[in-house]
Amino acid sequence: MESDSEESLKRELEELQKLLGKKLRFEEAVRSLHSLLRELCPSASHSLRKLFYSVVCRVATILKTRYTAPGFWLAGLRLFEQAECTFSDPSEKEHLKKCIAQAKDHLHNIDNPQTDSQSSENRGYLFEGHLTVDPEPPMPQWLVQQNLLAAVASLSTAESSRGPMEDSTVSETAGNLIQSLIDNLDSVIPEILETDGAIPRAPPASKEVVAKLPIIHLTEEVLVKLGEDAECAICKENLVVGDKMQELPCNHKFHPPCLKPWLDEHNSCPICRYELQTDDHNYESWKVREKEAEEERKGAANAIRGGEYMYV
Repeated sequence: MESDSEESLKRELEELQKLLGKKLRFEEAVRSLHSLLRELCPSASHSLRKLFYSVVCRVATILKTRYTAPGFWLAGLRLFEQAECTFSDPSEKEHLKKCIAQAKDHLHNIDNPQTDSQSSENRGYLFEGHLTVDPEPPMPQWLVQQNLLAAVASLSTAESSRGPMEDSTVSETAGNLIQSLIDNLDSVIPEILETDGAIPRAPPASKEVVAKLPIIHLTEEVLVKLGEDAECAICKENLVVGDKMQELPCNHKFHPPCLKPWLDEHNSCPICRYELQTDDHNYESWKVREKEAEEERKGAANAIRGGEYMYV
């Protein structure tokens, strides 16, 4: 393939990748990519084949994070099947097989709707105006603890003021709460027994702080710096050019839909454990006191070492 032709094909692939982000042009862009993949990819250079694969992976990422319409997923399935036959690298083929399986599973669930009880457990949730494909993340453990302890406190109040007709209702509620306490015993007991000398559990990151975290779109230059096998450390998806990423002050980057639930539960970078500011005044005051105490401990340790050197 001549150099001018390769450059033209590269520009066409880059333009298709941009169109994938526009809902009204998504299916058209996938069909065009499918045709180019079938006709030109087998004879393309190594760098162009890598670009083809990158754009196909972008289709998979967009489907999983934005769209649920069966037409979009059917177009994606056909593209993944063609790509799986076109690429020969074992790791690429393995990833494409997973994409095919996920597309088939999504289309099967549309053709065979679940019962209400099942769908309530497995359906996607609304995030930033889009219905996700994956189910909503589990409630953070700190919130489970908080709700459970609040319910126990409310039950104690009801117990002291209830009438004879309410005995059975309150008893049933008490039984359910006791079972919940038993199920969450390992996590709730430290919360109840927490003392001033214990290390408090970090509350979720401040919503205002999270909202101000910069959002960037990955460029080829940034992706090269991150490395060939760069991935989102939370969802483990490989990063591709054009991915929208949210950057923490420690400079580590993650998909926004992955980062928010993680910060709600852990409030720390999953890579380096950098901790964001919270809205909890008591916790922030504890951090300041702990930092000052640590500096005092270091100063005392240095003084002891200095005294030891004087007597050597």
